[in-house]
Amino acid sequence: MTFKDHFSTHSAMYRASRPHYAPELFVWLAQQAPGRELAWDAGCGSGQASVGLAGQFRRVYATDPSKAQIDQAVAAPNIDYCVERAEDCSLREVSADLVTVAQALHWFDIEEFHAQVERVLKPGGIVAEWTYADCRVDAAVDAVKRHLYVDLLDSYWPPERRLVESGYAELEFPFERIEAPRFDLIASWDLAGFLAYLRSWSATQRYMKALGKDPVADLAADFAAAWGDPAEAREVHWDLAMRVGRCT
Repeated sequence: MTFKDHFSTHSAMYRASRPHYAPELFVWLAQQAPGRELAWDAGCGSGQASVGLAGQFRRVYATDPSKAQIDQAVAAPNIDYCVERAEDCSLREVSADLVTVAQALHWFDIEEFHAQVERVLKPGGIVAEWTYADCRVDAAVDAVKRHLYVDLLDSYWPPERRLVESGYAELEFPFERIEAPRFDLIASWDLAGFLAYLRSWSATQRYMKALGKDPVADLAADFAAAWGDPAEAREVHWDLAMRVGRCT
């Protein structure tokens, strides 16, 4: 199985250090869907969105091409995890009420994936695709993070990162659009938690593999000075860019 794999080698870190979505997001999505029988979470990673869907749908089918990610996935009795490409979904036709893609669409063959969405969704079914790019803490922390993001890691970001930074604005979306409310992504982390998140970036891992050193550790003193008490939990904010549509 070939796919753009940037996270299998640090799947445990990915699970531990990625933010969780607000329950209100999944409540709203379920309200738009024609039923609550089945949701497909494509490119599920270690289940960050799957667990939210599990509280709203009778069954969640969660797929990712990375076995390492699936092995780390958060278990729930009504989530079926499967190692599978989003472009080759094994769900039967006209079976799903909702399809979600959380922070993964940029790795897909978009045309092939959307063909699968149209195949598996019920009439009136909903597709929701979202992403988040850079985060915010405060001016001091953000300045150090910007140095990491741009000055140190710029050449190590995969080319698909530009799709994330644009909020998927240039990607095709062949569905009847639904206006979605704004959902912000917020985490509460101490300094160690925040630095773990920075290490989970694909660019950070590529930098470490290429140069044999940790760019986050190299900036640890700067981050500590900007953060203050390392045990203090600080709010970390992301803007969630989401597009939602209905299959007609």
